[in-house]
Amino acid sequence: MFARLKGFFAKPSAAEAADRTAGGQTVGEALARAQALAADGDFAAALAIWGPLAHAGVPRAQNNVGACFAEGLGVEADGALAQRWLTLAAEAGDAVAQRNLASLFFKGEHVDRDDQSAVRWYRAAAEQGDAEAQHMLSWMLLEGESLPADPAEARRYAELAAAQGVATAMTRLGMLFHNALGVERDPSQAALWWSKAAALGEPDAQAMLGAAYHLGQGVNRDPLTAMTWLLRARAGLSPLADPFYAAVRSSLTAAEFAEADRRSRAPLPGPNGAAA
Repeated sequence: MFARLKGFFAKPSAAEAADRTAGGQTVGEALARAQALAADGDFAAALAIWGPLAHAGVPRAQNNVGACFAEGLGVEADGALAQRWLTLAAEAGDAVAQRNLASLFFKGEHVDRDDQSAVRWYRAAAEQGDAEAQHMLSWMLLEGESLPADPAEARRYAELAAAQGVATAMTRLGMLFHNALGVERDPSQAALWWSKAAALGEPDAQAMLGAAYHLGQGVNRDPLTAMTWLLRARAGLSPLADPFYAAVRSSLTAAEFAEADRRSRAPLPGPNGAAA
C-alpha cells in the first residue's frame, strides 16, 4: 500500500520556474530537463541538474535529491542525506517534500521509524491539499499502531482525499460507516463509498461491495452482482473476498456463475457509471 517516494514529476512553483540558473535557462526549464531524464531512468544525469539547484535553495530540487537518496536512485541509499534534503524542502513549505519526509519516517527505511514525525509532516502536506498525504494521515489516525485512534479526523482527511479521487480513501470511508467508527452505522453510505471505489478498481472495495450485495446490506440483495464484484476483487488479490466467495458461488447456477464471470471481465463502469 505504501508506494515509493514520489515527486520527481511535480511542477515547480511559479517563483521557482521563473528564476534563472547560472546557465541562463529558467529553473523551470532545468527541472523539466531533469524530469525528462528521470522519466527515462537516468537519475544520475537528473541529479547532475537537481544537485546545483538544491544547493541554490530550490525546494523542489531539494525534494528530488532527497527522494533519490531515500530510494537509492542514481546514488547509494542514504537515510541521513535523504532526511537532510527532504527536511530543507519541507521546512520551505514544499507539500510534496512534506509528504515524502513523512513517508521516510513512516517506513523507517534508512532512518529510525518515527510515527509522530510522520503524522506531523503528513498533516502539513494534507493541509496544503496533497491527496496522498490526506489519505495516509487518515490511515494513520485510524489504524496506526503507536497513535491513539481518532475516527473523526480520519474521516475528515479521508473525505478530502476521496474528493480528489483517491480510491483507497473511499474504501476507508465505507469501512467507517460499516463499522460505526466516529459515525452512526449506515450500510447505505458504506455501500455508496465502496461502489465509488470499486468502480475505480480498488480490490478491497470490490470485495466489500460484493459482500454487501450478498448480504443485502445498504443495497438490494443480488447474488449475481455480488459474485461479479467478488470475482473482480479476487482478481485484484483482495483477501476480503474469500470469506464470502464460497457462499455466493453455491447460490448460483452454472449459467449464473458464467454470466458473473463474463461481467467481471468487462471494463469497469467508472465512478459515475452504472454498477456491474
